[in-house]
Amino acid sequence: MHPLAERIQQQDMRALARAITLVENDAPEKLDMLSEIFSLKKNAHYIGITGSPGAGKSSLVNRLLTHLREQDLTVAVIAVDPTSPFSGGALLGDRVRMNQHFTDPGIFIRSMATRGSLGGLARATKDTIRVCDAYGFDVILVETVGVGQSELDIMKVADTTGLVLTPNSGDVLQIFKAGIMEIANLFIINKADLPGVQRLKTTLEEYMMIANPKGWVPPIVQTISTQNEGIGELWSEIRRHHDYLYQTAKGEEQRQQQLKLEVYDLIREEIWRDVERTIESDQEKQQVFHNASADPYQLAKEWFQEWKGKGGNSHD
Repeated sequence: MHPLAERIQQQDMRALARAITLVENDAPEKLDMLSEIFSLKKNAHYIGITGSPGAGKSSLVNRLLTHLREQDLTVAVIAVDPTSPFSGGALLGDRVRMNQHFTDPGIFIRSMATRGSLGGLARATKDTIRVCDAYGFDVILVETVGVGQSELDIMKVADTTGLVLTPNSGDVLQIFKAGIMEIANLFIINKADLPGVQRLKTTLEEYMMIANPKGWVPPIVQTISTQNEGIGELWSEIRRHHDYLYQTAKGEEQRQQQLKLEVYDLIREEIWRDVERTIESDQEKQQVFHNASADPYQLAKEWFQEWKGKGGNSHD
């Protein structure tokens, strides 16, 4: 067994942090280590919280953490941040609002940042979720900063995805376009003390009539995180969705679909990594890039066929 996997099994917090660093840096031994770690999975509840910047996600997560700890549940928080253009680290890495939880041994907080590789952020986050599951946390909370493609990818691995919206923010249209409505398992109207709550609620209800979800109908929960209101109801709905996933045929179907997507994602990334390595190490091919008018379609076709002809994976 990989030494880190063994130490994670023994709930060694330093080993947990080290394994996540290996995942982020895309270390060569990563896949073998993750396969061993996956066999240790403890079936934590993976919860994704997403929504536009300014929706109050961090303060909501903060209140939810307090609520979960009151119930003696251990929690890992993975905060997915935009990359700092200076250090390559997480811009919001200090997680100021969560400071009160840093000394709590039942809570582990990690900020993650994209390093610009294909699917880098989404993949590293999914793998980090698995590492935290193997460690033995009861709940794994993933908080993302935006509603782009990366968020969609990450949320595909969450059991329950909560979409945070605020009244009169005008971001509903953007979220419709992003396609994130389709993966939301519950809608959270935060800052529900602001005017426009009813209008937003009606918009969401109309959306659901059009979408006509089969099986699970996403509930609409109202919260005021600054006043700690609605957090108990939010957790009840998250638990209800978890029960749906594990007790119904529709829920089982959703989990099978997620597995299929993840296997395809992993294969796609492995192929891409090997193709890129093959092209980068070929001086002749690198010279072709100096000709800005070269036909990219033809090059892609030829080089991919050539890679396939060599049986792929020729640089291991």
